[in-house]
Amino acid sequence: MTRPKTSANTSNFVLAIGTLASIIIVGGVLYQAQKDDLLDSEILSIPEQQVITLPEAPEVPEATIPSSNEIIDEEMEATEEKPTLPRLDESDQFVRDRISMMSSKEGLKTWLSTDDLLRRSASYLDGLSRGVILGKIFPLSSPERTFATHRDGDIIWLNAGNYERYNATIQVLTSIDMKLVAQMFHFSRPLLESAFSELGYQPRQMDGIILTALDQVISTPVIVEPIQLTRDSVIYKFADPGLESLTPLQKQLIRSGPENTQRLQQQAILLKNSLLDPNGGD
Repeated sequence: MTRPKTSANTSNFVLAIGTLASIIIVGGVLYQAQKDDLLDSEILSIPEQQVITLPEAPEVPEATIPSSNEIIDEEMEATEEKPTLPRLDESDQFVRDRISMMSSKEGLKTWLSTDDLLRRSASYLDGLSRGVILGKIFPLSSPERTFATHRDGDIIWLNAGNYERYNATIQVLTSIDMKLVAQMFHFSRPLLESAFSELGYQPRQMDGIILTALDQVISTPVIVEPIQLTRDSVIYKFADPGLESLTPLQKQLIRSGPENTQRLQQQAILLKNSLLDPNGGD
C-alpha cells in the first residue's frame, strides 16, 4: 500500500492565547475521534484503551524556538500601559474570554467548561509529543454520527463516510492564522513555561515537546486508498502492519481521512515554520 502589533494591546492578548487554542484544537480533533470510539466499542474500528499509559520515559526532546525581534514603537511603549498575563492559577477565565473572542464555534464550548486549561494543555502536548493521546484531559464532544465499517465478502474496510464526521471540528483549526499564532507565542510563554515546569520540564524541553508534537502530525502517512481492517472478536485493527504500528495519535489522524489529515498537517507545518522563523527571514 502506498502511504501515501497589532498596535492595540487587547488584540495582543487575543492573539497570544491563539497559540494555546490552536495547538489544543489539534489534540482536540484527535480526542474527539477517540472518545467516539470508546463510547461505541462494539462497532468501532481500531479502538484505543480507555486508560492509556505513557511509554517508559523516553529522552525528552530539547529545542529552542527563536525569539521574535519585534520592533516596539518607543513612543507607544512610553504612553501605553503594557498588558500583563494573569497568574497560572487564575488564567482559566482569561483563556475562556480570549478564545471566545477569537471563535464562536460550538465545538469549543464543552472544552472551555473544564478547569486548569493551561496545565491540561501542557500534559496533552507532552502526550502528543510521544504519539500518545491522553483522552480524559479535555471533555470534548464526540464527532457527528457513529463510526462504521463495511464488508466485501470476508474483507472488512474502513468506511470512508466516517471522514466527514471531523470536518466541522477541523474547520475551527483551519480558521486560525498560524503566523499570528506563532507571532504571539512569545507573549504567552510565561504561562506555558509555568505549566510545563510543574511537569518537571525546562523551557528548552517545552520547546522540544511542542515541536515534536507538531512533527507527529506532520509525519503521519496520508492514506488515499481504501483501508482494510482485521477483526479479533469486537476489536478491529489495521490489516497493514505498517499502519497498525503507528502511534495512537497518527492512527487517529488516519481515521479522520486523507483530506482532513492534510489540512491538519498544513496547519502544523505553517505553525512550525512560523515558530522557527518568527521574523519571516528578515
